[in-house]
Amino acid sequence: MFPSTTTALAPSANRPRAEAGTASGPRTLPGRRGGSPMMSVDTCRLFRAEFPALADRASAVRRMVTGHLHEWRLDALLDCAVLATNELFANAVEHGSAGPADTVTITVTLENRGHELKVEVADGSPVVPRFREAAPTAESGRGLAIVDGLASDWGTEPPDPGSVGKKVWFTLPLEHLGSLS
Repeated sequence: MFPSTTTALAPSANRPRAEAGTASGPRTLPGRRGGSPMMSVDTCRLFRAEFPALADRASAVRRMVTGHLHEWRLDALLDCAVLATNELFANAVEHGSAGPADTVTITVTLENRGHELKVEVADGSPVVPRFREAAPTAESGRGLAIVDGLASDWGTEPPDPGSVGKKVWFTLPLEHLGSLS
């Protein structure tokens, strides 16, 4: 099988933290139940991973998103983020790839701008997804409706420079973090 290619751009013990708007280093907020500190919303975090465009890679995508949100102390967003990412990944595999040699790139970003989590799923097809209403008996066709119901916003944008295809993204608000300061 194809291994996934992962580029962890999030801070780690072996790499300096990328702080947005602060030169004094990372700041944390106390955890709700006396656990480890919660990451401050003024910290910029980014994680990107590339997966083969294969349906059986969906579980690895879900584990990746779960692991990083857990590490970033954003467990309250897990269910919505994982389900919406899973739907966009499934769409990218089914509609945005020509075959198993294609890849799908998942980018998870947490920034202080707008206090939101943003997830992007990039594939090689320039065809923009269409929101449609599935028949009650249809077995598919509800992916974007699910994303729309879970996310605060979603949309599409052109690929990164030098790439082909498109990016489909969604955001989730981090409002719950404000009550922890």
